[in-house]
Amino acid sequence: MQQKMLGGVCAGLADYFDLDISLVRLIFVGVALLTAILPMVLFYLIAWLVIPVQPKE
Repeated sequence: MQQKMLGGVCAGLADYFDLDISLVRLIFVGVALLTAILPMVLFYLIAWLVIPVQPKE
């Protein structure tokens, strides 16, 4: 999982659900724009704290 940009939340979700990282990022941005951004920023911060860090290989 070398594709993380900020906290690696989208990369982690893409890896977990076996999806393309670009698709997950587009969905995240789309939902953020549709929900006035603040709820998705809060979701991202909470997910960043809750999702465990994957050990480096």
